[in-house]
Amino acid sequence: MIREARYYQRQDDKVSCLLCPQACLLQEGQKGICGVRRVEEGKLVTLNYGLCAAISVDPIEKKPLYHFFPGWEILSLGTVGCSLHCSFCQNWSLSRGDPQKLQEQLTPSGVIGLLESSPPEQQLGVAYTYNEPFVWYEFVRDTSELLSENGYRNVLVTNGMVNREPLEELLPFIHGINIDVKAFRDDFYRRYCKGKGVKDILRTVEISAASCHVELTYLVIPTLNDDPAEVQEFIDWVAALDRDIPVHFSRYSPCYQLDLPATPLETMEKIYNIAREKLSYVYLGNVMDTDFSNTFCPNCDNLLLKRAGFGIRNMGLEQKKCKKCAAGIRIYGDIYGEKT
Repeated sequence: MIREARYYQRQDDKVSCLLCPQACLLQEGQKGICGVRRVEEGKLVTLNYGLCAAISVDPIEKKPLYHFFPGWEILSLGTVGCSLHCSFCQNWSLSRGDPQKLQEQLTPSGVIGLLESSPPEQQLGVAYTYNEPFVWYEFVRDTSELLSENGYRNVLVTNGMVNREPLEELLPFIHGINIDVKAFRDDFYRRYCKGKGVKDILRTVEISAASCHVELTYLVIPTLNDDPAEVQEFIDWVAALDRDIPVHFSRYSPCYQLDLPATPLETMEKIYNIAREKLSYVYLGNVMDTDFSNTFCPNCDNLLLKRAGFGIRNMGLEQKKCKKCAAGIRIYGDIYGEKT
């Protein structure tokens, strides 16, 4: 469905998109980098309002969000389009997809209906995921406001590429975000993601962390962003911002246009141990050893939440405190089936 975009301005005979830092300057009939915004009759329109390319019910841990309503399931929605063009994209068929080929049409009230008809464990809310949710901005904005008014939670899984004004307009309706920080060097973003640099993503993290629950993901790619100095800079930056922000270091495997060998497990384990020296909650993704998915007390190292796949078991958490040392643990919401 075509709708007028919320953030743009005319510049002579062109239109400047103001949604994200790519700042596309477009002529009549031209699409932006995202592939879902186009100039029509002098206006910028969004081509994918309500058009859904993927819909599923997922464990919240799959986003990944480990400290946001652990054990719950969440309705997950995605469309097509992305503000970046990563050579290692895992969902490239959606990020580069054509909105004109989508047939599933959703409305904000229709999403409410889906939640109301779901089992209790699936009524947490909605995760806007699979592709980049900010290029679905108008639909996400309308739906998240309605859901929030009706007591549901909204989650974003995003690359963080968004300008300050649209981000701050949306955040009052968002409860949790996982943001990909794909590297800590501008040249990586320019060469492998076709982006402007990392500073825009770091700004999104900083603004979001002051408003809602935030977790971060860093995909470790051998020879490209796994340099110990670069990873240490990222860890130091997170620690200075808020050491209690959960960080997921995810193991890379060959995908899309990048055919480097998978990240060695030894590299992942080294990063895990280094990060735990400064950060309270560190996890490894895409590794077989589930111990790296467990939550430990940052004060006494007591095992709190044990994970196997996407299942969790409460081992040492009570009233959001460690049973052993009584240290407060950052958990947003209840563990499903019990109050914490």
